Amino acid sequence: MEIELDFILRIFVAALLGGAIGLEREYRAKEAGFRTHFLVALGSALFMIVSAYGFEGAMHTPEHRWDVARVAAQVVSGIGFIGAGTIIFHKSENVVRGLTTAAGLWVTAAIGLACGGGMYILSMASTFLVLVGLEAFNFLLHKFDNKRKHD
Repeated sequence: MEIELDFILRIFVAALLGGAIGLEREYRAKEAGFRTHFLVALGSALFMIVSAYGFEGAMHTPEHRWDVARVAAQVVSGIGFIGAGTIIFHKSENVVRGLTTAAGLWVTAAIGLACGGGMYILSMASTFLVLVGLEAFNFLLHKFDNKRKHD
């Protein structure tokens, strides 16, 4: 029972941290918002937990290889498909949109995997850095944009 509560805490923290990043993206009206980031983080944490603990009873024989990193690696690859769906090339404007959102989904998956592995401090610090990066760079870009318009 105690281990299940730990697992629930892991997916709960992952969902909250992913949701925090998603709220910022939602506020900025980007391609993927709260629900997408929430689900990516929660799903990544769940995949990590299942990978690390879900097959314990079946994998205690010498002929079976036990590598929890395999599922994590597949999450990293799989999230690329979701991220690719947020990237759009606007031919008329000759610009690419959605790269930051795709990168945000990628790092949200990593945060979910870290939460699934029980690395709460690392997950929270990463989320903080993502949010600071998104907001600080947004502020700086607008500041430079306004300066350029006034010159």
